[in-house]
Amino acid sequence: MTLQEMVNQAASLYSDRKAVWFDECNDKPPTFYTYAAVVRLAMELTTFLQKHCDQQGKCEIGLYCYPGINLPSWILGILQVPAAYSPIDPDAPPMLSTYFMKKSNLQYILVENDKINKFRMSHVGWFYHSSSSIEHIGLTLFQMSSSNTDLNSQVDDVKSKYEPFKAIGNSQPGYTICPDQTEVKTSEGGYMDVGQKYSLAYVLHTSGTTGIPKIVRVPHKCIVPNIQHLKSIFEITQDDMLFLASPLTFDPSVVELFIALTSGASVLVVPNTIKMMPVELSAALFHHHHVTVLQATPTLLRRFGAHIIKSTVLSANTSLRVLALGGEAFPVLNLLKSWKHKENKTSIFNLYGITEVSSWATCYKIPEEVFSADFSTDFPIPLGSPLLGTKIEVRDVNGSAVLEGEGQIFIGGEERICFLDDEITVPLGTMRETGDFVRVQNAKLFFLGRKDNQIKRHGKRFNIECLQQAAEDLCQVEACAVIWYQQEKLILFVVPKDDLEERETLTELQKRLPAHAVPDELVLIKALPLTSHVVPIAVCNRTLTSAGERSGLEGKVDISELNKIYQNHLNSRRRDSKLSGAEELWEKLQYLWKSLLGLLGDSTGISKDAVFLYSGGDSLKALRFYDEIEKLVGKAVPGLLEVILSRSIEEVYRHILKILFPDEDQLMNYDNVVKRKLSENSGEDFHGKYIKLKSERGLEVASGLISFIALSRGNHFFPMNFTKSFMQPNNTVQVGVELLQQPSFLHLVTPSIMKSHAQGYEVENRILTVTNKANKTVCCSVQQIHAECSHVTTAELALCVRWKSNTRKCVDASPLVIIPSEEEVSASVYVGSHSNTMQAIDLDLGEIKWEKNLGDRIESSACVSKCGNFIVVGCYDGLVYVLQSSDGEIHWTFVTEDTVKSSAVVDPCSGLVYIGSHDQHVYALDIYKKACIWKLHCKGGAVFSSPCLSSFPHHLYVATLGGLLLAVNPVMGSKIWKSFLGKPLFSSPHCNEKYVYVGCVDGNLYCYTHSGEKVWQFSTSGPVFSSPCISSLTKQEIFFGSHDCFIYCCNMEGNLLWKFEATSSVYGTPFVFQSDDLKNKILLAAVSTDGKVWILNAKSGTAEGVDKLPGEVFSSPVVWGTKLVVGCRNDYVYCLDLYITGKKE
Repeated sequence: MTLQEMVNQAASLYSDRKAVWFDECNDKPPTFYTYAAVVRLAMELTTFLQKHCDQQGKCEIGLYCYPGINLPSWILGILQVPAAYSPIDPDAPPMLSTYFMKKSNLQYILVENDKINKFRMSHVGWFYHSSSSIEHIGLTLFQMSSSNTDLNSQVDDVKSKYEPFKAIGNSQPGYTICPDQTEVKTSEGGYMDVGQKYSLAYVLHTSGTTGIPKIVRVPHKCIVPNIQHLKSIFEITQDDMLFLASPLTFDPSVVELFIALTSGASVLVVPNTIKMMPVELSAALFHHHHVTVLQATPTLLRRFGAHIIKSTVLSANTSLRVLALGGEAFPVLNLLKSWKHKENKTSIFNLYGITEVSSWATCYKIPEEVFSADFSTDFPIPLGSPLLGTKIEVRDVNGSAVLEGEGQIFIGGEERICFLDDEITVPLGTMRETGDFVRVQNAKLFFLGRKDNQIKRHGKRFNIECLQQAAEDLCQVEACAVIWYQQEKLILFVVPKDDLEERETLTELQKRLPAHAVPDELVLIKALPLTSHVVPIAVCNRTLTSAGERSGLEGKVDISELNKIYQNHLNSRRRDSKLSGAEELWEKLQYLWKSLLGLLGDSTGISKDAVFLYSGGDSLKALRFYDEIEKLVGKAVPGLLEVILSRSIEEVYRHILKILFPDEDQLMNYDNVVKRKLSENSGEDFHGKYIKLKSERGLEVASGLISFIALSRGNHFFPMNFTKSFMQPNNTVQVGVELLQQPSFLHLVTPSIMKSHAQGYEVENRILTVTNKANKTVCCSVQQIHAECSHVTTAELALCVRWKSNTRKCVDASPLVIIPSEEEVSASVYVGSHSNTMQAIDLDLGEIKWEKNLGDRIESSACVSKCGNFIVVGCYDGLVYVLQSSDGEIHWTFVTEDTVKSSAVVDPCSGLVYIGSHDQHVYALDIYKKACIWKLHCKGGAVFSSPCLSSFPHHLYVATLGGLLLAVNPVMGSKIWKSFLGKPLFSSPHCNEKYVYVGCVDGNLYCYTHSGEKVWQFSTSGPVFSSPCISSLTKQEIFFGSHDCFIYCCNMEGNLLWKFEATSSVYGTPFVFQSDDLKNKILLAAVSTDGKVWILNAKSGTAEGVDKLPGEVFSSPVVWGTKLVVGCRNDYVYCLDLYITGKKE
């Protein structure tokens, strides 16, 4: 009996019943197919494949798709060829997918039609297709290119690094040694042959217990007993509704699909993104579709949250009959009891199995009585009894059977056999080792855990062997080992071969590994410690450090000794940090300063007046300087980061001295807040905290109001006083607007867009085509990608310089773009620079309308007043400047007590301006009355970022470099709530109607409710300086960048939708936009610090275009129509034109 025969049997009995439901969980009603429709579509696909595929007895066909309404028909259609299906995850790294497809020798790949571009760009030149597509089924057939040497060499390279170690030596006649240390079995009892005609059902790849990607070919004979037995255990009938919870690449998905489709029951399919949204998912499963059987990992169940589990999933009146948990350790019983309503009747099962013997091996039904109030909550949950055809054995390290006590579990059966990697024949009854250890007690098995090298870090499971292999590939590494120190820090120990630079080594590893696999620290040692009397590995041949070969040595790397070495390393560092006095501190401080700024080769001394940011530093280097100082002194230094960012090295030194030696005579009283000598300026009079500049002409606020739209970084949108004619819907360009936190302000548009962008200007022709790089682990250059896909017809998004304006020093501020409603008045760009100047530039022509010199450098981004007559900007001299927007003349200045890098925000109702300062205050200013309405001391560090204003509720959100997130009453200036995040907040908060979001240098994006409750945190692998971008064009997505070089898109529930790997850290805030001139796609503009300007598809994360500016970029882009404006550290502000070109090569 095969899977397809079982489905066809059920379809003949239940042809009119609904087989599959697909619910997108949006405004569209769910769709369904009956059994008759599923079989009919499957037969069409089968006929198509039989015509186009050369079967030759054994056929395997890849399926590159997301779950949808057609999925059961697609799988059934492949099985009926007959062929085995091989699911390929479109979101997997292309390198891994390619390795899997090549190693599986897949000749044919069915690609979902709307994934064709992604597939092509991920596997350029490796597959081709003629016009082999079957439109109404939604698939296109690709075939492997037979002469692709690049692919073969690339896969051979991967294979050489990751292919499982082949057992050698000690082989005896009559025995077969299976890879991965599977059971040695005599050849007398017969074999199962992978070449047997039509025997295979599906092919998967898995990381396996050793972390090496393995191919698993699963015969019908292995999986069918699982389906039959679980149908019986779960008592499945045609009235049941099952949920497809597992990804297709995870073999429990086979169980979910086929116990439904072989019983006349229905299976529910939802998009992958909905699985990440607990509220939407629970509503779909239990309110709309009344799911009766749910097979899931404990992680998926926990994702619902305790409230939804109690109120819906395991409530008294839930539709759920069966909850089967597997794939991970079963939850502790007291937690399960707290979730389960006392009247709940759901039967709960514990499933256990491994992909190498697909799918489940054991099953245990939790007795109802254990959920009673008087039952002991420490009742351990066993793995249960073997399923049909399955054999379970527990063995000790010597291979002897364990009847009581601890041992490793082995799984097999006479015909419950899968083929791993290149196995052609496997002895019947072969037992596979699992890597899982159990305790045997009274003939029951209790799971203890894994005893291999797999760890979970930053939410991702990986094998530390991957890091070790990557490190061993580096030419400077003689030998290495990895430990997971106290389950907190990933430490790489290296025996260096030549002169090894730690920083360079870590940088090289970052290029080769996913972010969650990069070590926290690298420690140099002379030799690896071993567990027995063996020559240390450092003096052996370097290849002996591989995992498989090391296991063959008499001695293994002594992990406990490595832990001791690292502990001694920490202790030594703490001892070394005990400074003898002020003189040694000064010397070491100068060394760190030069080291971080790349000045170690400079023999000249450091001026005591040198400021870190003026000397070539930036925010990230300042953070490293801060960390290195705390390591140096061996303790926390409160307020240090603010001093580094705005004070001289002498003041940094004195600040540390105060903490280290508070009672010593060598310290004189020192005021670490420098008072500005404003009284020395004869042209200024003091009036409390305000200054009136006599030299400036007296100004009255114009009574007339200007109608305009203002755009600034992160899709902050400020429309004021506009007329109906300005809002006509027949205009062509849409911007993803965000007015305070009200997403109802949608699709405001420009009155006209100039079509002849290049006319009259010098256009730098730097068109670059970029293929899909979403979720790529290996980043290749744009030029290389373009060369590889030269034979593909593509639509290219090109960027070229429209104009650039010289500001004479770095432009770190982000532009403010103002578009007046009157067509005769041109749009303007307002931006400041380190040259102390503020410029107003014509957006279309690039001509400077006016330029104003302020008192010091400008990093603050400007904002516009409610009336449109004024521009407000902060300055390093501690002043907030209010400039007339028409000519730059000073209307008013307000004095704070320290540098102002914060960007102001305006209340569109009251017109009040809110801005922060490094003096740790946030201010509310009435620029018309020239008065400070209130000021609030944040008591949590300098305010570097911009405040965020929410209308409903009426809150002002403020983030500080001391790690404090504050909600403030905008009218009174009183604190509503505060939350301490522990690390500096450079990111500006951003909010919508539900939540407040802010990035932190601890690598997380945090989400809070408006009442101050933390909802979730999303982890990256680097500091987050970028502010979150929320746009009404995308509604449910949040975009931000990280110093781990990725641009992230997650949903409002904190789950990753996509990430894109840039070529450098991402400091600035992304910007969402849409234009008819750019095929009406919703696009995302983002910049990396190496000067790359990236245009991504906002929905998929795929690259649409890129350009590179000739300098570093810390500014954030703003887009209006097809014009992108951004500042650069080469002293210029740039306006780039975006346009589409289509060409064939």
